[in-house]
Amino acid sequence: MLLFFYSIDIVGKVDIILLINSIAKILMAKQSMIQREKKRERLITKYSSKREDIKEQLKTVKSFKERVEIYKKLEKIPRNSSPTRHRNRCWVTGRSRGFYKDFGLSRHVLREMAHEGLIPGLVKSSW
Repeated sequence: MLLFFYSIDIVGKVDIILLINSIAKILMAKQSMIQREKKRERLITKYSSKREDIKEQLKTVKSFKERVEIYKKLEKIPRNSSPTRHRNRCWVTGRSRGFYKDFGLSRHVLREMAHEGLIPGLVKSSW
């Protein structure tokens, strides 16, 4: 995870790793929450095709009894396999709030890395 910065010299690389480690220690999410999110990702990929098949069946069914049976099949699939339960997390700290999709970082880490000049093309705005 921290070997992301290849183009910087040895001294700079060490400073960057120390910076990211210090940010990560201060703002790190609980490991249980990060592991729970990884488990959800595995379940989403495992049950995605089954979930899509059941939803297609629901679109084509006409009778109410058949619809109820199909819904029972859908209820047997784990709740955490639903894509709507997935939270995006920062790859440095694991923080779920203040997440920027474009960078995969939380707002705290993005700000620190931008001030250090580690994100190409990102500059602080002023007007």
